[in-house]
Amino acid sequence: MNVRRLIPTAAVAGAVALGLTALSACSSSDAAEGGSDGKLDVVASFYPMQFLAEEIGGSHVSVTTLTKPGTEPHDLELSPRQIGGLGDADYILFLKGVQPAVDDAVAQAGVKNTVDAAKLTRLENHGSEVEGHDHAEGEEHEDEEHGHEGEEAGLDPHIWLDPVKYAEVAEGVGRSLEKADPDHAADYRKNTESLVAELNTLDKAYETGLKNTATKTFITTHSAFGYLAERYGLTQEGIAGIDPEAEPSPARIDEIHSVAEKNDATTVFFETLASDKTAKTLAKDLGLKTGVLDPLEGITDKSAGADYIEVMQSNLSALQKALGAK
Repeated sequence: MNVRRLIPTAAVAGAVALGLTALSACSSSDAAEGGSDGKLDVVASFYPMQFLAEEIGGSHVSVTTLTKPGTEPHDLELSPRQIGGLGDADYILFLKGVQPAVDDAVAQAGVKNTVDAAKLTRLENHGSEVEGHDHAEGEEHEDEEHGHEGEEAGLDPHIWLDPVKYAEVAEGVGRSLEKADPDHAADYRKNTESLVAELNTLDKAYETGLKNTATKTFITTHSAFGYLAERYGLTQEGIAGIDPEAEPSPARIDEIHSVAEKNDATTVFFETLASDKTAKTLAKDLGLKTGVLDPLEGITDKSAGADYIEVMQSNLSALQKALGAK
């Protein structure tokens, strides 16, 4: 587990307050550049939120992201300039439970149009007891209509890897942008409908492509695919939980060995933003192949596509190959 995640909340809050005080006079920052061009200044926490903001906002928004390409988002540390600049944003889109530093900074920023994507769909627990999973405790999320009670109690935040849930979030983002910028509501609505249609097509491709497979079990270093597995009748076996850099225990390695043999698993998946050492070592020991399954937490030069849709299509192809799709 990365020790940076264990920084006390009070210490982070102090840093947030310092950043806001020191930079209150600044008109722009790394996080928000101001609305001089007439566009809505949108700050997105990391790539899945950035993609929604850009696709739905279109030409009416100027989107910046707090997480640079190639940065592992779970361990993000914000600069004082980023923290101070959050207060200048017109609209903030984040996903509570993924990035503790962002959660704290957003809470301090006090921006009226702040949207937590976790409130736009229902979060579920996908085995938070697996080592390395350290999200906050609390109650399950309800969707917007049913309210949002409690904190994220061991709930899985990787909702963007399920096209259906991601579409629900997209619809909520669209509605919130309409309220934040009513002059362009019609365009936001049109863009939302277009994106949701693309996500529905992606969902159908996954449903059809994974319907008949030789095995339903896949092994991954990063337990990010719980929603995807549940949606399409698969079983995700994470090596060491939600932290892609965590080392598996000897007991967990033994469990994975048994699971692979029992379920005819063929592949150990790793991701683009973390080391492939654990996956390759385990695969060699088990006589399995390795492959890339991208959790889409950030687009890099190594990503198998230019955007969310393309990388998800690449993930589908990788799963079909590993699972023996017929």
